[in-house]
Formats: sequence, structure tokens, C-alpha cells
Amino acid sequence: MSLKKDPEDALSPSSSATGSSERDENYEFYKQHQGIEYTRQEAKKVLRKIDIRLIPLLFLIYMLQYLDKNSINFASVYGLKQDTHLKGQQYSWLGSIFYFGYLVAQWPAGYAMQKLPVGRFLSITTIIWGGLLMTTPACYNFTGIAINRFLLGMTEAVVTPGFVLMTGMWYTSEEQPLRLEAWYCTNGIATMFGGLIGYAVGHITTGLPRWMYVFLIFGAVSASVGIAALIFLPDLPSTAKFLTERERAIAVERVAINRQGVKTRQFKWYQVRQAAEDPKTWLLFVMAIGAQVPNSALTSFTSIIVGTFGFDTLGTQYLQIPGGAVQFVTLIAGGWIATKFNGRFHSRFACMIVACIVCIIGAGLLVGLPSTNKWGRLVALWLCYFQGLGFSMSLTVVSSNIAGYTKKQVTGALLFTGYCVGNIIGPQTFKEAEAPGYHSAYIAMLAGYVVKLLAIVALYVYMYLENKRRDNMAIDSQEVEAEGVENGMLDKTEVDNKGFRYVL
Repeated sequence: MSLKKDPEDALSPSSSATGSSERDENYEFYKQHQGIEYTRQEAKKVLRKIDIRLIPLLFLIYMLQYLDKNSINFASVYGLKQDTHLKGQQYSWLGSIFYFGYLVAQWPAGYAMQKLPVGRFLSITTIIWGGLLMTTPACYNFTGIAINRFLLGMTEAVVTPGFVLMTGMWYTSEEQPLRLEAWYCTNGIATMFGGLIGYAVGHITTGLPRWMYVFLIFGAVSASVGIAALIFLPDLPSTAKFLTERERAIAVERVAINRQGVKTRQFKWYQVRQAAEDPKTWLLFVMAIGAQVPNSALTSFTSIIVGTFGFDTLGTQYLQIPGGAVQFVTLIAGGWIATKFNGRFHSRFACMIVACIVCIIGAGLLVGLPSTNKWGRLVALWLCYFQGLGFSMSLTVVSSNIAGYTKKQVTGALLFTGYCVGNIIGPQTFKEAEAPGYHSAYIAMLAGYVVKLLAIVALYVYMYLENKRRDNMAIDSQEVEAEGVENGMLDKTEVDNKGFRYVL
């Protein structure tokens, strides 16, 4: 059975009027093979080969970056504070300083990913951050470890935005939610087993202080995986060596239907302006701040929080496992639901809204339950791990619903700027003077989730109404769809491309 129409004999007027430097990087390859006939079996085979090559590498890298970022959480119970002479709010500042580095690097990293081969750039930064992590034990005071955390934040700023771009470059909009959750779910796996790995490392009784081994081991593994990625992680569908020429053509044709193109290296200032004027951009920005203010409670402060509930050192590690399991299950389930019911029941936003409501309930319980109810407060903390589903689904808004490569980069950069702002604010809500109650932190978590929910609902209403408006204006749906695909490969934004429809 054929899946594609016959190729056009000539470029459309809009395509011929567009300079080659402004087109998608895969455009010429796309036009050479446009209309290629292929069967569903061939398409599934190509998808399977892409999954086998990409997903394991993205899975490993993302899990390691989460472990590396939160290694300070595991090391905090093994003498890190004492050996580096941290006092007062200095530990809290280490959580914030990481995201200052993330924030500083966000825009240059986005520009670099547009100009450079994405796969190789991600691999090299993975190697660099592994090396930086291994230097953490050389830090003996707050200044040293603060600089180390800042540099780690700069290198890890590439990962999530880069992975969102990779997901959009290789997968159709329908396939993206489950594939994105396939690597994002490693946050839950790392939460489940990271604490136990940290606890096992803590049983090393010879040589260096125990907290140092956490950084040395995690860093060495990260650098090794980065080297493997440098060899095996591809850059573009049109140049992927693990695919045949025909399979590369099918891979490009598959993602052309997203009406977003694949990648272009030319930075376009009009798309920057358009991103700044787009309400979606700022709703995503606000949503990211609201989502990430509570994040420090689930990362840098988890062991400390669980310890304040009255559990011992071992308990602070293994009682993080249920929270990680909640996160893992909700991410995979949400990804499956959004993929299974793609375009129906507005499944992506439904997942985001439900996850946010559960988080509001969990944060409300943390605020309201008495300190004596340690198990109730622990369960409330576990409920807050639903937050990963809401934030990860917001990433699919960028990967599936923002077109124009420069605009996608700018929108993603602003979203992750909000991500950094939230993560900078979050640790500061844990006031040493309030220990072990941390009441301000729990109130901030609740406020963050409420802001996030309001932004999600506003974004949904805006995109839903815009889809309705475009549907009412359309005359010939088939012609609109064909024009939408062509304009996508010409790097038109979703605002300019009237054949574009938002995936809800």
C-alpha cells in the first residue's frame, strides 16, 4: 500500500522564491525524493531502526545527567557539607548556582545547536560534564564547589533542549510524546535507584571520603557514555549512516508531515521577533517558572526533607524509591495516553492538567498536615512527583507545535529560562532558620503548582481557539495540508503557515 502522493513536477512559487540558505537543511534531499512510494511495513522498519539507534543513547545520557545534577543530594548525607565547610544558606545556594550556569549557557547553547551538528555537540558536552563532575572532589570550600556547580550547569544546559530538538527532528508529532517520555522517564528511574547507588557508594570505607566517590563514579560513567554517543548518535535523518539512501528518504518524508521541517542553520531575526510577540511563548515561560519552583524539593533537598520526617540515613535513600516509581509510571502512562489518543480528547493537555491537580493536592497536604504525621507527609511528597508529567508534556508543545527552526530555538530557550528562574528561586525557599519545618518552601511549592495550572489552561484555550479559527477559514483541507507540509520544509513558522494545526 502506498503512503505518499506522486511528486510535484516543479517547486511551488513559495519554495522557488525562498533562498536555499533559508530553507530547511534537508530541503534539497526532501525535494529529490518527494513523493517516494513506500509501504507501512517499510515505514515501521525505518521507525524501528531509528528507535534502536536513538532511544537507548538518549535514555542513558538523560538518566546520567539527572544523577549527576543531583549527586550533591546523595553526597549531602555523607559529609559533603562538613568537608567543604558549608554554612547557613550555602548548600541552598549550590542548588541555585547550578541553574545560574544553566541560564547563562541557554542562549549560546541554542545558537550553537542551530549552527553545529546536534548529535556531535550533545556528545561532546556529555564528555565535558562527566570530566567536570570528576573534579568536584577537588573542591574544599564553598567558592570552589560553587564554581564547579556553575560550570556543570553550563554544560548540562544543552541536554534537555537538545533532546527536544532531536525528538522533533526524527519523529512525527504523533510519535513524539511516548518517545520523549522514554528518555524523560529516566528522572524517575534515577530517583528510584540513585539514592540506593549513593547509599551503596557510601559503604566504601577506604581511601577518600565517601562523598567524593559519588562524583568520581558518576562522572566516569557519564564521560564513557559521551564517548559512545560521539560514535553512534546521528545528526540528521538525511545524513544518517545507519540508514540506507531509501530509508533516509523515508525518514525525512515521515517528519515532513509535522509541517515544521527538520533543521536549518540560518538564524532568522523575524522569527525571534515573532516568538517574542507570541502569547504561547510567555505562557510557556510562566508555566516553567511555576513548575520548577517546587523542583528543588524533589531534587537537591529530597534526602534532607525525608530526614526531617524522622527517618534515618538509610531511610532517606530508600524512601525516595516510591517517589521515583510514581514519576516513572506517570511519565510512561502519560506518554502512552498522549500517543494512543493523539489528536483526540485533547490528551496532551488533559495529562498536564490532571498531573498538576495531583501536585496541588500533594503540596497542600505538605502545608496542612502536622509534623507528627510523617507517613502522611511522605505520601504527600510522593504525589508531587506527578510534576514531571506536566513539564515533559509542555516540552511536546515546543517539539510539536512551534515551527520555524529559529523560533523553536528561541521559544525553547525562553521556556528553559523560566525553568532556570524557577530552579534558582526554589532552593532559596528552604530557609535554614525554618529547619526542619521548611514551611515557606511548602507554601512556595503550592503556589508554583497553582501558577503552572493557570498557565496550562490559558495555553490550551488559546491554541484550541486558534485551531477553530483556522478551520473556519480553510476552503480546501487537502490543499491546505499539502501547502502546510511544503511551508514547513521552507522553515515557515506555525503563525505564517496557515496549513499548520496545533496538536492538543
